Amino acid sequence: MSIDINTPPILRFGAGSVDSIGELLASSGAARPIVVTDRFLVSTGVAARVAESLAASGMEAAVYDGTIPDPTTDSLESGLAAIREHGADSIVALGGGSPIDTAKALSVLAVRGGHMRELKAPFQFMGPALPVIAVPTTAGTGSEVTQFTIITDSANNEKMLCAGPGYLPKAAVVDYELTLSMPPRLTADTGIDALTHAIEAYVSRKANPVSDVYALAAISRIGRYLRRAYRDGDDREAREEMMTAATLAGMAFSNASVALVHGMSRPLGGHFQIAHGMANAMLFAEITAFSVGHAVERYATCARTLGVASADDDDQAAADALVAELRALAHELEVPTPASRGIEQALWEERVPVMAQQALASGSPNNNPRVPTAEQVEQLYRAIYA
Repeated sequence: MSIDINTPPILRFGAGSVDSIGELLASSGAARPIVVTDRFLVSTGVAARVAESLAASGMEAAVYDGTIPDPTTDSLESGLAAIREHGADSIVALGGGSPIDTAKALSVLAVRGGHMRELKAPFQFMGPALPVIAVPTTAGTGSEVTQFTIITDSANNEKMLCAGPGYLPKAAVVDYELTLSMPPRLTADTGIDALTHAIEAYVSRKANPVSDVYALAAISRIGRYLRRAYRDGDDREAREEMMTAATLAGMAFSNASVALVHGMSRPLGGHFQIAHGMANAMLFAEITAFSVGHAVERYATCARTLGVASADDDDQAAADALVAELRALAHELEVPTPASRGIEQALWEERVPVMAQQALASGSPNNNPRVPTAEQVEQLYRAIYA
């Protein structure tokens, strides 16, 4: 059996690497890039820093700051208008998962046209798109190196997974210094998000020897550095290692796919505007407990790599230790529940059947070691409510 491994052709890591974007993009022949970002990164001056790098390399750059958390099909319209108005020939995606996902969707629609609804999984987009250089400012989503984008359909609040090599950025610039200002809550949510990516990639039914290497390298780093980054945002070593881990985890799941946690987390964003990383963090421990008996050896390897079990522990004990660690991590990093977020239980119960159907329709649960029924998905949603 053959496997295809898809990663951006260029991965650039290191402090200050954000200032090399102009040189990197100029080498591709681009002349009119547009920076796709959000208002926060404009207010901090980071977007201007990128635009200045582009201008210094002789390019005429524009900045579009209209991205929103959990982008929707409606929110893409103003971005497409900005691309057309500027005559953009390339995109710099600057921000967390939402700006990068927005940029990847825009890069495809700007060339292909049509509606994102036509592109949702299981459709695989392999066509041309505007070249994207992705610059993450959070250590979690891994979107800078994946062939996926997540866009909510404004017509029905369905959080759509759109996939295919056409979404893969041409380069990723991974500068950990951009994460030094991340507050503890965002550090926790994005860090657990990265751990979810790595573990789901490792236990996925589509895992392969190459994705395994990426996944285990990410898990090892997260086990050593997530708590440090959460406790001390100025810990530069922890920030750098978490940024590297997030990118490695992104390459892992981009080439092995995610599973049940992600299938169930997307509806939480679509229906309740819960950020992706936080939604994964809410679900991770209970879904692992549900799944662990169907891939004990794989989950045990994750536990040992994470540092919560040893070679002397048998696989079942190690796998159980992983579940206990995920619960402890959620408690220690103060991951909220839907109830503590103020979501009324009656509304939650009303949405559970719809969310379960949307989770299953995404296809991701089919990659899980234990493939759930709709009733089991509903039970899991109820279990994490409070």
